[in-house]
Amino acid sequence: MLETFLETVQDLWLKSAFCNITWQQGVMLLISFFLMYLAIVKQYEPMLMLPIAFGMALTNIPGSELFHPEFFLTTNIDFGHVLHNGGILDMLYLGVKLGIFPPLIFLGIGCMTDFGPLIANPKSFFLGAAAQGGIFFTFLGACALSATGIVDFTLAQAASIGIIGGADGPTAIWLTQKLAPELLGSIAVAAYSYMALVPVIQPPIMKALTTKKERQIKMGMLRSVSKTEKIIFPIAVTIIVAFIVPSAAPLVGMLMLGNLFKESGVVDRLVKTASNELMNIVVIMLGVTVGATATAANFLSIRTIMIIVLGLIAFCVGTACGVLLAKLMNKLSGGTINPLIGSAGVSAVPMAARVSQKVGQQEDPSNFLLMHAMGPNVAGVIGSAVAAGALMSIFG
Repeated sequence: MLETFLETVQDLWLKSAFCNITWQQGVMLLISFFLMYLAIVKQYEPMLMLPIAFGMALTNIPGSELFHPEFFLTTNIDFGHVLHNGGILDMLYLGVKLGIFPPLIFLGIGCMTDFGPLIANPKSFFLGAAAQGGIFFTFLGACALSATGIVDFTLAQAASIGIIGGADGPTAIWLTQKLAPELLGSIAVAAYSYMALVPVIQPPIMKALTTKKERQIKMGMLRSVSKTEKIIFPIAVTIIVAFIVPSAAPLVGMLMLGNLFKESGVVDRLVKTASNELMNIVVIMLGVTVGATATAANFLSIRTIMIIVLGLIAFCVGTACGVLLAKLMNKLSGGTINPLIGSAGVSAVPMAARVSQKVGQQEDPSNFLLMHAMGPNVAGVIGSAVAAGALMSIFG
């Protein structure tokens, strides 16, 4: 009896993660703990950083059998095999693989977004577009690195890395899953890390590219936007964008559908559901499953280091492009535009707009730039989705 008991204990021990863990998996667990620390203690994008970090921990525990990357290596997925033999994260990952979760998040974002500042000042579209320059600059940088032989990135992978510069996590996940799913974990972590670090990364760039006098410019009040304009706007944007870049329709269409729900004023229940319960559920499933793709084999490589470096470059260049165009617009307008609002063209809503406000008030406490910065900020959301659609059309 005792011998049987000891054999059972030994068998359990030999099958446990303690006996089967590799040093690479140990490192990944430590990285996941660090990301949890950032989410909980530093509150860096905790809504998605925390589930991503926990999903990363789950997938790197030997024998957990929650996620099987090999099920998704081919374009023709055997859904029956996944449902019968996969773990819970395999099944939830189908929502990412099939491109379901990011558009649903955009639906919720649309329900919470006020495009009034953008409608009141359509010139903000140019600032939102300029801030996407980081995407294409970094795409070229990734291609250049590949050409030098330092690291081998395909054109599709380079496009996925570049989209980090849009500072839009769901867009980065959507495009990467389509073009370079093997990089999903690394790109998602980089994208949400830099989104969380907006208040740290942007101010030095903004101050370096502007003068004290420019930062003190006060902008006039925005005009009032009618309800009719707010209802027509999402419909018009959807039609125009979908006709020009059909590949962007899933993201832009759902974003504008959510906004139409909000501005119509006749579907309050749908607005509440999309912006609260539905969005929260999708965020949980998206975060955990994206984190699960960050296995030791995919994450611990020179590629990941390059992705993190290039992602930072993308974000910095995008911020700089927005500020520089705003400076030009200020010159052309006779000094009526504060260049600080250009940095909000990256689509980290509303954090980037708040940073513009904060930096402006450091120079003049009576200055109020928030609503002016919200125009480029929400334009950046549209811009990043359009850029992702364009890259999808070219490399997909």
